Amino acid sequence: MTQRVALATVMDRLSIDAVITGYAVAVDDGAWEDYGALFTEDGRADYRGAGGSEGPAAGAARWLAETLRPFPVRQHLIVNRRLDLQDLGGYPGDRARVRADYLNPMGPEAGAGGTAPAFFSGGRYTFDLLRAEPGWLIRTVEAHEKWRWSPGTPTAG
Repeated sequence: MTQRVALATVMDRLSIDAVITGYAVAVDDGAWEDYGALFTEDGRADYRGAGGSEGPAAGAARWLAETLRPFPVRQHLIVNRRLDLQDLGGYPGDRARVRADYLNPMGPEAGAGGTAPAFFSGGRYTFDLLRAEPGWLIRTVEAHEKWRWSPGTPTAG
């Protein structure tokens, strides 16, 4: 691998990491235009593995906005990111896959004392990304929830 290819690979990894972080921030902030801008034109989101919907990114944004409305504060953490870049014989390609775990606590604002519920879940995302004219974009995202808990609900024993 030449220095130029190594630098391009590092730049791709940093750019992809920024897209994944942007995804978490957009969902947490309810920034649905920003969310949509992270996807390819035909990008899709599949939240069925977390009790949700599947479809085009715009439809997923509407579903998320409605589903997350009861939770004014969200802190979506995406960790343990494993990134696989397409390898074209020693050169990076235009496709990438990221598998990453998530922890998603949601609830009322600190000190608000309101009636907003609290909810915690965790699982794993799979993101497929494509290199596009503006940079890396999400082609598909799948959520696979592994657990969920809400204070006051019984836990499995």
